[in-house]
Amino acid sequence: MKFINMSAVVLMVFLSFLLLTGLAVVLAVKKREEIEREEGDVIKNIYVYLVLFATLMMTIGGTVSAFMAVADIVAPTPYYQTFEEFKLNHRELRPGVDNETPAPELSEDELRDRYNAIVVGERNRQVDRAKNSLIKSLGWIIIPLPVFIFFQKRLTSKEESTRG
Repeated sequence: MKFINMSAVVLMVFLSFLLLTGLAVVLAVKKREEIEREEGDVIKNIYVYLVLFATLMMTIGGTVSAFMAVADIVAPTPYYQTFEEFKLNHRELRPGVDNETPAPELSEDELRDRYNAIVVGERNRQVDRAKNSLIKSLGWIIIPLPVFIFFQKRLTSKEESTRG
C-alpha cells in the first residue's frame, strides 16, 4: 500500500513537473512572439516616421521655392546695365561687311529704344524663368503631400487602435 501511495505521489510530482514545464514553454514562446512582433512594429514605425520626415521636408522645400518664384514674378531681378554703359559698349557692325568697319552711328533716341527693348526682354525672361520655377516648385509640393497625408493618417489610426 505504501508502494502505491509512493508511486502515486511520484506520478503526481512528475505530471506536475510536465505541466509546469509545458506552461513555461508556452509562456516563453508567447513572449518570444510578442518580442518579435514589437521588433517588427519598431521597424515599421521607423519606416513610417522616415517617410513622413522625407515627404515633409520635400513639401517644405517646395513651398519655400514656390514662394521665392512668386517673389521673382512680382519683382523680377532688374537689368544691371545702365543706359550710359549700354551706350558706351554699343558698337553695331554692318551685316555683310568685315568686322572692322563700324555701322553708322545711331541717334540717342534709337539707342534708348534698343536699351529699353533689352530691359523689357530681360524682365520678361526673368518672369518666364520664375513661372517655370514656380511650376517645378508646385511639383515638390503636390507630389509628396498625398504620400505624407496617407502615412500620417495611417500613423494616427494605428495609434488610436493601440490606445483604444
